[in-house]
Amino acid sequence: MNHSAIALSHYVSVSSFSPFPPRAYFPKPIDPFPLAVAYKMASGRAIQALPLRQSLTVEAPLSRSYASTAGRGVRSVALSRSYRQQARHSSSSTSALAYKALHRRIAPLPTNDSPPSWSAPAAVSSILYETPLPSAAPPKRHILNCLVQNEPGVLSRVSGILAARGFNIDSLVVCKTEVDDLSRMTIVLQGQDGVVEQARRQLEDLVPVWAVLDYTAAPLVQRELLLAKVSILGPEYFEELLAHHREMSGDPDMDVSAAAADGVRGPEGEVLEMSEEAARRREAEVAAAVQESLRQDFHPSKLAISQALRHKHEHLQAITNLAHQFGGKVLDISTNNCIVELSAKPSRIDSFMKLIAPFGILESSRTGLMALPRSPLHGPNEIEEKEAGDVVDQSQLPPG
Repeated sequence: MNHSAIALSHYVSVSSFSPFPPRAYFPKPIDPFPLAVAYKMASGRAIQALPLRQSLTVEAPLSRSYASTAGRGVRSVALSRSYRQQARHSSSSTSALAYKALHRRIAPLPTNDSPPSWSAPAAVSSILYETPLPSAAPPKRHILNCLVQNEPGVLSRVSGILAARGFNIDSLVVCKTEVDDLSRMTIVLQGQDGVVEQARRQLEDLVPVWAVLDYTAAPLVQRELLLAKVSILGPEYFEELLAHHREMSGDPDMDVSAAAADGVRGPEGEVLEMSEEAARRREAEVAAAVQESLRQDFHPSKLAISQALRHKHEHLQAITNLAHQFGGKVLDISTNNCIVELSAKPSRIDSFMKLIAPFGILESSRTGLMALPRSPLHGPNEIEEKEAGDVVDQSQLPPG
């Protein structure tokens, strides 16, 4: 028997009677040709005792302590994988908390906690020097995108944190996504960068919140839906309707300058209350304006039925053309008004509202901002340019 057969018989005896499992050996690939020759030359007992292997490998036995350590490592990896799989497929209210626990941020650098060795005046001077000045930057528009658990009470907790910090939410859109138990919340608010960043981190610490993304500086696709009910009778009818509502509701939109002389003024110059004489004079002016509009020939009530009908269709045609220019459409038409639908950026919706205001906006409803980040598009011969903020100044790096 040659050396290959002796090595194979020793391998068989060790593999057959070793108390350690076969996975506790280091795999060491070898050339399969000498092993096949040795396998044919081995005895029948060795062939019967040879365990079935998925691949032809020679394994070196490990020590008892290293085998136990490897076993513990395999069990820990298996537990970690099972925990990740359970956290990924779980639909409980604490799934977001488990996800954030598995994706913790890098720990901060160690700091020197030894007390300073300077005097009190020097310490006070250092504190005053290091104290940052209050930010004089004006508040700007921020867009936050929150991925939250789809369960009751999440919206109230998010809005409560923002209200506690004094934020006025401009728009808030919430809806479930294509993923079960996951909702997307888009929040638009005004504030300074530092304060908004603190609020974002506080929102991310909530248990049902998976992540909070700041889309303020990212290239976005922004859309908002508008439904507006516009009068087609003309501006004259609309002004008359407004005058009637002012008269019935006690004139909330009264002209302050007309009654400033007879009203009681506050410390800032505002009118606190109106006298009875000024109120009666204001009502008389409104009634006179309505009667004057009725006496004019261009008022719709003075026109013939066919002429008033032509004016109505002209107003409808003008509103329809204006909606088509902005990419909208007319959804419903009634005797006195129509409903217009428009989906566009918030700035275009504001411009559209200003243009249809002379026709008379009876009602309007806006959904709020919805946003998704744009995907970068690079050509085959295009060199990606880095922004100024992404370039690292090597002179500011620490030594080493």
